Amino acid sequence: MKKQISILFLTLCISLSFGFAQKPPKYIFFMIGDGMGFGQIHATELYAAALQKQTGIIPLVFSKFPYAAFATSNSLSHGVTDSGAGGTALAVGYKTKNGVIGMDSAGVNSYKSLAYFAKEKGLKVGITTSVSIDHATPASFYANQPNRDMYYEIGQDIIDSDFDFFAGSGFLKPQTNAKKEEVPSLFPQFEKAGYKLFYGLSDYEKAKTNDSKVILMNNQGNDISALKYAIDQQDNDLTLADITSAAIDNLKQGDKGFFLMVEGGKIDWASHANDGATAVHEVLSFNESVEKAYEFYLAHPEETLIVVTADHETGGLVVGNGSSTLRVGNLLNQQKSQGEISALLNDFRNTNSKARWEEVKECLGQHVGLWKEIKVSESDEKEIFTAFENSFINHQNETAKSLYETNNKIASLAVSVLNKASSIGWASGGHSAGYIPIFAIGVGAENFKNKMDNIDIPRTVSKIAGWDMK
Repeated sequence: MKKQISILFLTLCISLSFGFAQKPPKYIFFMIGDGMGFGQIHATELYAAALQKQTGIIPLVFSKFPYAAFATSNSLSHGVTDSGAGGTALAVGYKTKNGVIGMDSAGVNSYKSLAYFAKEKGLKVGITTSVSIDHATPASFYANQPNRDMYYEIGQDIIDSDFDFFAGSGFLKPQTNAKKEEVPSLFPQFEKAGYKLFYGLSDYEKAKTNDSKVILMNNQGNDISALKYAIDQQDNDLTLADITSAAIDNLKQGDKGFFLMVEGGKIDWASHANDGATAVHEVLSFNESVEKAYEFYLAHPEETLIVVTADHETGGLVVGNGSSTLRVGNLLNQQKSQGEISALLNDFRNTNSKARWEEVKECLGQHVGLWKEIKVSESDEKEIFTAFENSFINHQNETAKSLYETNNKIASLAVSVLNKASSIGWASGGHSAGYIPIFAIGVGAENFKNKMDNIDIPRTVSKIAGWDMK
């Protein structure tokens, strides 16, 4: 019996020694779907199956990762976090109050993010997003500011970070500080600090260099606040997958490896607007970025860790709104985002002041599928018609507001009808306290297998990497 115990003890010691001796990952991908809860993931997998005329689901690449967990996301001040506190928790491993970036709740003491730990160890560092580079979630990895709306000051923190690769749509207030004063532009400051500025993928690919720091932004003349929604993108538009590929290409040149944060920021925006089809396309776009990371992992499986998570869930999306039959495939009828449909209707109203109801119905049928593919109840039609009368006949500018958008009310009502017909339900237009997902693959991924809190995610990455995050 003693011999058996000794053998078991020896086996355990050997196993533990192997565990502690595990070589840390050389390449770390930390990928965040902003606002992406389990509802958004499930709806997207059902949609992907419908796209292939299949029943059931087609899994996203990250939902097939061998390790999965879930986490709570409350902030220090609220049961429902915002992206400032949520991003900070994921970046630094500490909770703070809503609205704060990389600091304690008093806005006095700064925290050091995973990205800074990586930089200190000699890894190249990339911070990328589909929204502005100074937005809350990406900012949490390089900035320390008491208020997420201090965009100019957040931008200046890029210079101090000395990180290697930044990418996103642009900067919200490059010449206006928190006091609303006109101040010297950030862009010459970036260039003086050694950053090369690129506008669009073609600009980057023409002149790209791996021996200098990079800030990649949206094509000249395009929106600085965010990339276009995936559902609206054209061939030449910058995508999150483009950004991810460019970042990998740049960062992999480092001898000691890299840390790359990728944020799919507009999952959140679409969910705030309760725009089901657009949210699904944003998850698919984020998934394409994860595919780029996964392709890299397949080439370096013994050296790479990929962690996919979210800062919070947005909208309280649920699949199944009464009927036992799921009809998520009806979302295929929506061809443009709610914002683009709003723009079409606004242009139509401005150029056709005497437009008939049937013409507006035709427009909604073409872009949302109402009356053509989707049956519209009498009560829903009456509500949309009332909005049509107010807008086109009485010339009242009726709108539906969400956090990031102000849309034409007709478009908002039409998308709401499509959501209902597609078995999609929404609890609100804000964030929820729903559990956030965690998926992992690669070196140390086995540590992500239990219920966690959001601050446990970066702390676990830190332990796997051999960094001392305290």
